[in-house]
Amino acid sequence: MVDALNNRILKCLQENARQSNTAIAAQVGISSPAVGERIRKMEDAGIILGYKAEVSEEALGYQLKAIITIRAFMGKLKPFLENVKGWEEVVNCYRITGNENIVMEVVLRNQKHLEQFIDRVISYGESKTQIVLSHVVAQNPILK
Repeated sequence: MVDALNNRILKCLQENARQSNTAIAAQVGISSPAVGERIRKMEDAGIILGYKAEVSEEALGYQLKAIITIRAFMGKLKPFLENVKGWEEVVNCYRITGNENIVMEVVLRNQKHLEQFIDRVISYGESKTQIVLSHVVAQNPILK
């Protein structure tokens, strides 16, 4: 389903999902209706899952980004997994292998907010926090 042409279309969409089929067609060398048809087929096949807006964390008042890992206490992993879905600070959360069970990417307004968030997290397990200084690779396109 994902041939070289679809791969190029996917790259265009991942770089800017709002660009028109005409703009994508000019980049990949086929007609606009052909681009639209290929996109629809990839949506139907579950290759393209959706579209989203990228938002500035700073413009919304979040001054800190952190990566927090958790080693859950006995019996606390399932409650954590249920509750974390409702925490507005959590941008991404993964259940992982290794000594820690969870890794989260969180955004926070300031150091006080970080302290309050960690206070909430430590009831579920031992946590480690790293403050993100800069974003080195951001949403690199996924290609076949």
